[in-house]
Amino acid sequence: MKIRLVILTEIIAPYRIPVFNALAQLDEIDLQVVFLAENDPALRQWLVYKDEIHFSYQILPNWRMGVGRHRFLLNRGLNSVLKGLAPDVIVCGGYNYVASWQAWFWARRNRVAFLLWVESTARDIRSHHALIEFGKRRFMRGCDAFIVPGKSSLEYLRTYGEPERKIFIAPNAVDIELFCRLSETARKDETTQRRALQLPSRFFLYVGRLVPEKGVFDLLRSYGTLAPNLRAKVGLVFVGDGVARSELERRAVTIIPGSILVTGFKQRDQLPTYYGLADAFVFPTHTDTWGLVVNEAMASGLPVISTEAAGCAADLVTDHWNGRVVLTGDIYRLSSAMQDLASDDHSRALMSLRSRERILKYSPAAWASGIARAVFSVGVLRHD
Repeated sequence: MKIRLVILTEIIAPYRIPVFNALAQLDEIDLQVVFLAENDPALRQWLVYKDEIHFSYQILPNWRMGVGRHRFLLNRGLNSVLKGLAPDVIVCGGYNYVASWQAWFWARRNRVAFLLWVESTARDIRSHHALIEFGKRRFMRGCDAFIVPGKSSLEYLRTYGEPERKIFIAPNAVDIELFCRLSETARKDETTQRRALQLPSRFFLYVGRLVPEKGVFDLLRSYGTLAPNLRAKVGLVFVGDGVARSELERRAVTIIPGSILVTGFKQRDQLPTYYGLADAFVFPTHTDTWGLVVNEAMASGLPVISTEAAGCAADLVTDHWNGRVVLTGDIYRLSSAMQDLASDDHSRALMSLRSRERILKYSPAAWASGIARAVFSVGVLRHD
């Protein structure tokens, strides 16, 4: 008999489709995904790849509103949807939506197992207001178990006193095959692709939002401190958009010699070309619950330089093995790591192979397996 599983999550993000597809393929799971909205055009410009969706889903009626700096997503009809689906287990992606609390109350009232999908880490710089912490702790007390993507989130839950027996790892994943295949295609037609995109012959790559908390100005400063002869040979490419873009471009033109390109936002299927033609990926973030762009870069065969603030760093990047891990905001160490990777072709090639080797363990199938373990363990945990 199949377990009826409902996953409640915010939007149809392109990187979630492969993992939900993998979960839906499991014979023992009857999956229904309930999205709070189709997308969030004010924050992300992602295409919605509906033709790739091979799982059952619903999108709740919704509207967004802003109060000062805060934005809220409100929904209606969730209780009716849950009643109609009659789930055995609910997996909820977060506690910070009104719908999350509605699902929490509904599960408690109807004696349905409730699991919280947690990606936060101790390095998350979002507000830790006392009222928010109180609500978070109350929400956690009503959860039967927790699902995390890796070590950093697991340690975070331990700080709230949650026992490890209630915490299950479902490793964050992307479509490895897609990024591997398309990046290889770009390499086979390297000259044409570089010319078409006006890319430097060699470059460091950043992909993500262009906002200060992602460390983009740290990366620019670190590039500027590289030896002039190295900057003359190796460029820096920012793929993304955000409030820091104009200032980033203004500062970039002052770095001479150097080749710095800010491309703007790119859709998923465009990214593998940039990954495929880069020397290394740099993720200088000050706060990031995970950083799926690191998964994408590794699937594309890149060494990774990451700050330790990235939630994925503890799982994906081993210092001096498949990249470098540096302290957040440490311009000197970041620059030194970039200098080392750019100057050593042999180490860079070896790290590239190791990145691809490691990321195979972070597949959509591995994520689905982790979710299934958590779902099937809930019955045991509820009777401990």
